[in-house]
Amino acid sequence: MIISASRRTDIPAFYSDWLFNRLNAGFAYVRNPMNIHQVSEVNISPDVVDCIVFWTKNPKPMLDRLNELSDYHYYFQFTINPYATDVEPDVPNKGKEIIKTFIELSDKIGADKIVWRYDPILLSDKYSIDYHAKYFEKLAKDLNGSFSKCVVSFIDIYKKNAKRCAANGLSALSNTQMFAIVEQIANISRKYNFSVASCAENIDLNKFGIEHNSCIDKELIEHLIGSRITVQKDKNQRDECGCVESIDIGSYDTCVHGCSYCYANYNMDNVWLNHSLYDVNSPLLCSALSTDDKITKRVVKSLVDDQFGLL
Repeated sequence: MIISASRRTDIPAFYSDWLFNRLNAGFAYVRNPMNIHQVSEVNISPDVVDCIVFWTKNPKPMLDRLNELSDYHYYFQFTINPYATDVEPDVPNKGKEIIKTFIELSDKIGADKIVWRYDPILLSDKYSIDYHAKYFEKLAKDLNGSFSKCVVSFIDIYKKNAKRCAANGLSALSNTQMFAIVEQIANISRKYNFSVASCAENIDLNKFGIEHNSCIDKELIEHLIGSRITVQKDKNQRDECGCVESIDIGSYDTCVHGCSYCYANYNMDNVWLNHSLYDVNSPLLCSALSTDDKITKRVVKSLVDDQFGLL
């Protein structure tokens, strides 16, 4: 089993104490986002968890507790964008804190266990194509050698984020604009000697040397654990997404970074309400069981295919 922690919220930044408590307990409860009274009990002990994939903009709260992950294989997808507080209001300052945290994390766990995410790429009067080129190179220079690859994606406008994006003048890109930005990103990646891949994009960027990426990445996981795994594409994700199956233990409407483009938050009133319910000792993230809840043990197992042995 692969654990995603999490597409739905930033667990490392805001809920790492809860996560470590759940790992110590060996299980977590997860609400079904489509039916909140359906609760799964998920075994997250090391004997069934093949890898944990962390998604974060700020894993600093975890840095002094990484030794508690010694029984697990894991890697981080660490997002660093060029946006200021008008777009990412509660993400710590990149130059003063986030870049240092990235490098410190890399020094502790190794560059092969960190993927730099530069996403989503969006445009506005302030954030132009030239702006992206300038700041992507600055970040690439500052982070050089501390990550395995860079993953890029372009903003998608959903019902959840449409009003916030419009209010902040944020827009999606045309294919021509995508090509213009990606060409510069590709040139910068060659200058600093790292690979670039795209996330959940149907546009073909191969001519720039950019292939489609799997964020829940079978090949990377097999490399990290030293064994083959048997796993299928995640059918719950978009057709363009190359991720394999995982179980997400996060919860929507709980990330307090407050990013204008976020698809995981419906509105900040809900976010702050849910965040106020955070209890590090609860088996549920930012929630408590009620009499209407039905708990079902989810059947999970290791994905390691023993017949193939080590890689």
